[in-house]
Amino acid sequence: MRRALLPTLLACALLAAAPGRDAAAQGTAAHGTTAPGATAPAIEVFASEEPALSLGQVSFERGKTLDLSVGIGSGAFRRADEPDGTFWTIGDRGPNFTCGDAEGIIGIPGEAFCGDLAKQGRIYPVPDYTPSIYRIQLAGGGFRVVDRIPLKDRSGKPVTGLLNPLTVASTEVPVDARGRRIDQDPSAVDAEGLVRLADGTFWVGDENGPSMIHVAADGRILRRLVPAGTEGDYRAAGYEVAGALPAILARRALNRGIESMAVSADERFLFVVMQNPLANPDNAAYADARNTRLLKFDREAGRVVAEYVYELTPVAEFRGEGGKRQNTPRISELLWLAEDRLLLLDRTERTTKLFVVDLAGATDILGSRWDDAGTAPSLERTPLAEAGIRPVGKRLVLDTAGLPAIPTKIEGMARFADGSLMLVNDDDFGIEGARTKVIRIRGLDLPK
Repeated sequence: MRRALLPTLLACALLAAAPGRDAAAQGTAAHGTTAPGATAPAIEVFASEEPALSLGQVSFERGKTLDLSVGIGSGAFRRADEPDGTFWTIGDRGPNFTCGDAEGIIGIPGEAFCGDLAKQGRIYPVPDYTPSIYRIQLAGGGFRVVDRIPLKDRSGKPVTGLLNPLTVASTEVPVDARGRRIDQDPSAVDAEGLVRLADGTFWVGDENGPSMIHVAADGRILRRLVPAGTEGDYRAAGYEVAGALPAILARRALNRGIESMAVSADERFLFVVMQNPLANPDNAAYADARNTRLLKFDREAGRVVAEYVYELTPVAEFRGEGGKRQNTPRISELLWLAEDRLLLLDRTERTTKLFVVDLAGATDILGSRWDDAGTAPSLERTPLAEAGIRPVGKRLVLDTAGLPAIPTKIEGMARFADGSLMLVNDDDFGIEGARTKVIRIRGLDLPK
């Protein structure tokens, strides 16, 4: 097995030349769905082939060799006072896939590769990978990585992206590239959503926990906020952990936790949304439900101060997803626009819909019976109108169906200085051949 050393490659980022913009996509006019009567937006695509974005190859005995990349597009952010064309992004837990997907990815059936872990194992070809924050810059028609901040515990030791030893929330078992079981890691982070504050610190959304994580400017984790009652699962973590989130969030389905984060202009409030409805009371409810939870967190008070319901888009409204279950769509990003208004990214693996959502007038369910796991039927199984719950308002501003210039699995979102929108895809570390692209979209009907 051969793989490149990530820190060495990333050290070359400042020296690598950026390639030209994707000529086929440059300036392409969009033909997807926009708000009725709106002018179709213009799209530009920026790519990069820096050596710093290569993670090298991993070979599987009696199977395929994967040519892996460094995933940097699981979340994105740009402060209004930062240089135009410069963005912060984040990569998640590193290359990984379930034992159940092994045959399609590496050509070896999961039962043969993972043995008795075939149903609960997740394969990590690069188990010592460190989730990191990146600063990227659009330049020369492409983009380049100009900084990398690895996430670390309080002692400065880099953390991994492996699974936490969860007992309250559901979890999986990590397996290496030889099919051997790996120990779970209480300090590990599945980094997704990202914001950067004026003091240089970051807040990161964690999909697996689920968690909200405060990170120092140098990447040291200052504090991790988890669902109340789950703190004990992180007792051996190398940083402070507090049960400051509603306990009900521990019922998230596997890998459907917090994948998005936004911050108000005054930096007092953080906003996160659960990627999907909870598995409440069970996975059957999660698979069919549309009601997911959007939280407002007061940084000064150190607690969640409001909880709203967002109704995921019906799966039938996503092109090419007919006949699939409702857990196919998921929420991967939030962007603060103006008071009570956010831009929300509701997507499948094929297409993305962007909605302006409005919290004004929505029902606050924080601390209500809907946060009680004993409530039956649960929020996930309850028609909102019958329960007297008003969800957040939503208005479609873009549907990428029919826009081949925009890659699939968009997970990062920020704004340029002129108000145009930046999107970036999660390339899943190149496991299936995708590569990171940065998209610029002009002409969307967004609040200024």
